[in-house]
Amino acid sequence: MASAWKGARHDEQGRGHGSDVGEGVRDDTIVTWLARRCMQARPDALLVPEGHFAGHGEWAGPEGVLMVVEVTSYDSDTDRRGRHEKPTAYGQSGIPLYLLIGRDARTVTVHSNPDRQIGGYRDVHTAKFGEKVLVPGPMDIELDTEILRNYVR
Repeated sequence: MASAWKGARHDEQGRGHGSDVGEGVRDDTIVTWLARRCMQARPDALLVPEGHFAGHGEWAGPEGVLMVVEVTSYDSDTDRRGRHEKPTAYGQSGIPLYLLIGRDARTVTVHSNPDRQIGGYRDVHTAKFGEKVLVPGPMDIELDTEILRNYVR
């Protein structure tokens, strides 16, 4: 199943790596919507079906995004956005899953069951690095977080 998915990473300036999502802002994009909600936020990674961005040019809305992944920063302001503002925005846009990797707390938090009315997610599960965590549909996988211990201070 892994070959059926494609991830799209973005650097801090919003340039896409491995996707057609690029710089700039347009009203019908996830980048624009999140910029209004999260002060120019860009996801660290997106998970979409393979070929999803084909034909979209450099812009794509949140429709079809299966999961957003964010890694918290050691900066408290950026950490706050990842833990509070971004889940609200991603849930309200209908993105089914939000995976937050908390470096300082050494946790992985899976947000699922988005609430499009008020934003955020109805179901939230947090696990410590080293534990296995269930990532529900549309992914429906068990994620072993042991390796994440190698990437924190």
